[in-house]
Amino acid sequence: MIVNENPVAARPAPASNRGIWGWMRQKLFSSPANTVLTVVTGWLLYIGLTPVISWSFIEADWFGSDRSACDGGACWVFITARIEQFIYGFYPEDLRWRVDLVFLQTGLLLLWLMPQSMPGKKWGVIYALSIFPISSFFLLSGGLGLEMVDTHKWGGLMLTLVLALVGIVAALPFGVLLALGRRSEMPVIRFFCTTFIEVWRGVPLITVLFMASVMLPLFVPEEVVFDKLVRALIGIVMFQSAYMAEVVRGGLQAIPRGQYEAAAAMGLGYWKMMRLVILPQALKMVIPGIVNTFIALFKDTSLVLIIGLFDLLAIVQAGLADPKWLGFAIEGYVFAGFVFWFFCFSMSRYSQSLEKRLNTGHKA
Repeated sequence: MIVNENPVAARPAPASNRGIWGWMRQKLFSSPANTVLTVVTGWLLYIGLTPVISWSFIEADWFGSDRSACDGGACWVFITARIEQFIYGFYPEDLRWRVDLVFLQTGLLLLWLMPQSMPGKKWGVIYALSIFPISSFFLLSGGLGLEMVDTHKWGGLMLTLVLALVGIVAALPFGVLLALGRRSEMPVIRFFCTTFIEVWRGVPLITVLFMASVMLPLFVPEEVVFDKLVRALIGIVMFQSAYMAEVVRGGLQAIPRGQYEAAAAMGLGYWKMMRLVILPQALKMVIPGIVNTFIALFKDTSLVLIIGLFDLLAIVQAGLADPKWLGFAIEGYVFAGFVFWFFCFSMSRYSQSLEKRLNTGHKA
């Protein structure tokens, strides 16, 4: 016969402490002070959010072809009527299927690589680092039988994602190399990496973009022509690599000295030790810092307007300057802000799930 040694622990929680009512009782109405605070907060939210919800949804106008369709609250007609321009910029309309194909590839890659249970991730990584960049380049810019599309016609959300994705993918490995170089025992390499990091961290991104757009062509032969988008990407990658290097360096400094000694005792060389022992632990520790840098990079893509590139925010601003749509700045900026928030929030949530998945109990 099985005897329950702890009958008290086997009893279910009281009905008043279970479900949504139990949660509210414990979190919102646990004391007279909490009850008063909950009621006051709820009242303030009601009087503050009611007109916003009414303007945004209930009285809003959603579909139409011009401003005559707007007669109430928010005029989302401005967004729906120009949504293609906000997504594709000035990309030729008959060639936008190529952009859609790149979007489709990106979405399928994310669905393949992000979930933990998906099989064949090794091949997904190989595809993402080899075939995907090449195919996306030719699809967007042309070549190999496809009509050429100049980068000055790129814009909108497409350009924002290109800048962010290329910057993120390139800044991380460069940042890791710079962090390793700054901790190197070779003085020349340490001096070079330290100088690079401190110089690029000491100037604003706007200055970097101006330098990349105006000064970079002065350092290459006259017959070499750098596209404006390529110059912007070079500046963004160099700028963000410096910040990424400091994030990674913080993770490297957090690794106990015993890990280095244990790897050396096993006969591992420097690069093998870093690849198999040190970097996996260091990068896991600084996931929040890495994602924070990615989020900052994604938001900083809006600064490319100053060198004549029209990202999502710039396209929205250009639409607001159209005399046919004057007076709808709130709707335009709310839409742009929501798009930026969606991508940044998605990166934040994925980083949290990644932290939980990789947590081995060695940190608080």
